[in-house]
Amino acid sequence: MNNEKKPNIIAEKSFLFAVRIVKLYQHLSEKKKEFVLSKQILRSGTAQSAQTLKKQKAQFQKQIFQTKFRLLTKKHGKRTIGFAF
Repeated sequence: MNNEKKPNIIAEKSFLFAVRIVKLYQHLSEKKKEFVLSKQILRSGTAQSAQTLKKQKAQFQKQIFQTKFRLLTKKHGKRTIGFAF
């Protein structure tokens, strides 16, 4: 089994886009003295990268849950497993 991690192209591209947006923000605020528009560009441009990171974290947590559940069912056989909320 190959344990090599595949590169996530969407995460990589969204990160690079966010870096470019931060540089644009710096240029607009420092050189052009545009503060309102630059803040909105920064918020909007980095949101996609933040959402991508949240999605990756959620997928990782889902994998952890599935693994723990699989181990629990193996340990206890086919008995019914109840959840208390």
